[in-house]
Amino acid sequence: MNKLAMRDVYGETLVELGKIYPNLVVLDADVSKSTKTISFAKTFPDRFFDVGIAEANLMGISAGIASTGKIVFASTFSVFASGRAYDQVRQSIAYPGRNVKIVATHCGVSAGEDGAMHQAFEDIALMRSMPNMRVIVPSDGIETRKVIEKIAEISGPFYVRLARPATPVIFDESYEFKLGKGTILREGRDGVIVACGIMTYIALESAEILLRDGIDIGVVNMSSVKPIDTELVSLLSQRYEYIFSCEDHNIIGGLGSAIGEILPPTKAKLIRIGINDEFGDSGKFEELLRFYKLDPISVSEKIRKVMLDDRI
Repeated sequence: MNKLAMRDVYGETLVELGKIYPNLVVLDADVSKSTKTISFAKTFPDRFFDVGIAEANLMGISAGIASTGKIVFASTFSVFASGRAYDQVRQSIAYPGRNVKIVATHCGVSAGEDGAMHQAFEDIALMRSMPNMRVIVPSDGIETRKVIEKIAEISGPFYVRLARPATPVIFDESYEFKLGKGTILREGRDGVIVACGIMTYIALESAEILLRDGIDIGVVNMSSVKPIDTELVSLLSQRYEYIFSCEDHNIIGGLGSAIGEILPPTKAKLIRIGINDEFGDSGKFEELLRFYKLDPISVSEKIRKVMLDDRI
């Protein structure tokens, strides 16, 4: 299975966009080798600024540069972009609607061995609750490129959440990202998984496992968490009795909560699969997926249990 690291694609895409947009500026907070903004720094050194280990300053400077008419991409790890710099993001970027694209890497369990203090399980909740902020969680490298290209065209604040490791490629180059729209990846009969980020490929693998047991589950990629595809959620609630949200984020405030807020009063039951309101731990990416029961076997077992218990 072909794999790509979203952050590698991000760095490459910034370079291509830099050639198209002479007013595009990139900032980082001393982790450019990890976020891969270093590629842009080497190609356009006069349009790159490393502010050091000062994430609040990163957001303040980004807002100031954006106020001069520039397209600004600001990057650091997700735990710092959403938590440490929350006040500056709120007051200086979201409130005035500055054209700053916050692209955060090392999100959720993908931060791996960096440990609990670096694993942001609440960043979607923080950014999603902020007025004017749009939240995108790409599911693979191809979608990452499409997302970065699209948000460069759209004025205003964005928060984009990228994983650390290389993950399976889901889409091909014909895929087109549409803000506020989900994508049906797999049709199903008995229920549907609505996923974002790294959990989308895990949802697809879980669906294959369940199919061997005679349970036919659909899969939807909902990378646009805010704005979310209200029309598609409504359609799914009419079509399926079971809707499973799936994310490597706290089940409070994330994708599952976003779906629940707009779910029409139908027979559909929403079951949220994610981090059960706890902090992270240190370990390899694959180990953490198993530890938090977010690997394909664990996800499929949870879905199977929910559906079989209801049938008894």
